[in-house]
Amino acid sequence: QVHLVESGGGLVQAGGSLRLSCAASGSIRSIYVMGWHRQAPGKQRELVASIGSSDNTNYADSVKGRFTISRDNAKNTVSLQMNSLKPEDTAVYYCYGRIHTEWGHVGDYWGQGTQVTASS
Repeated sequence: QVHLVESGGGLVQAGGSLRLSCAASGSIRSIYVMGWHRQAPGKQRELVASIGSSDNTNYADSVKGRFTISRDNAKNTVSLQMNSLKPEDTAVYYCYGRIHTEWGHVGDYWGQGTQVTASS
């Protein structure tokens, strides 16, 4: 089995900062991509940021210049530093990983989600 566990969500005033972390564990051979999606009430889940195994990154236009994604390949962790938070960033944030398991399966695995609220 593979598990992803997030931490670091919470409530912050607009303009503030939060840092999300996610740790993957279990029968992992390698992780190709790690990243974060978010889903606000009444909206579809959207990609926030992703990072490949060579540290190549991709960001949603709405967070460029404010959010920074990073990963530690040795620890199978990914983090999202969120600065200058806006009320529209309020959502449940989900960690994900495209993971090659020890039994040869490649698939997308998700964390349980963590709430981020930026109050105006």
